[in-house]
Amino acid sequence: MRHRGGHNRARERAAAHAGPVAAVALPSGLDAKVLVLNKLYMAVRVVPARRAFGLLLREMAEVIHIDHGQYLNYDFASWTEVSELQRQIEPEQHDWVRTVRLWIAVPKVIRLLGYDRLPQQNVKLNRRNLFARDRNRCQYCGHSFPSSELSIDHVTPRAQGGGDTWENLVCACIACNARKGGRTPAQARMTLVREPKRPRRHPLIVARLGQDRYQSWKAFLDEAYWSVELK
Repeated sequence: MRHRGGHNRARERAAAHAGPVAAVALPSGLDAKVLVLNKLYMAVRVVPARRAFGLLLREMAEVIHIDHGQYLNYDFASWTEVSELQRQIEPEQHDWVRTVRLWIAVPKVIRLLGYDRLPQQNVKLNRRNLFARDRNRCQYCGHSFPSSELSIDHVTPRAQGGGDTWENLVCACIACNARKGGRTPAQARMTLVREPKRPRRHPLIVARLGQDRYQSWKAFLDEAYWSVELK
């Protein structure tokens, strides 16, 4: 249900928490991630905050803010008002963008006003998504590595008929990949940490859901599937 009076509630909460604004060191939030919904409130992609603000300024989208289980809708102007209050109440819960005149909270969710297409149902198979699915953990020794120190291993080698699929590709450190060579894990007497599977939703989204400030995404992700890359 649409609700245009959300800033009134925020103003009341600000009054209840009247007092000096806490000094918090907050980096620029233009690269923070924002969940984008279509007109039907279905998650369709994730974009950087700079892209989200562009959509809001062109009146192509609105902010969706969840407050005590209620969905509140804001246009750009009303969201800037709410931001002033949020900065007094809970600045640590938001990423921030500073303009000449004020600080604006980066919305966590926006809704496209004229887009009703449904999200696609496949997660793209690429290097970044694969590393995110395996959380940069070698699937043979179980240790975590920087992406630069990981390779992609075919569980069943191509020479033995293995394909480029979610179920046949895993992260492997350089040492384990060299040890396994052109063999299957059984042939190399190695064991996978876990069975590789196609992710149900975008692996990078799953990682962000572990952060408190992105918990509001969960309401829109339970039935969502992901096909877009974070850019």
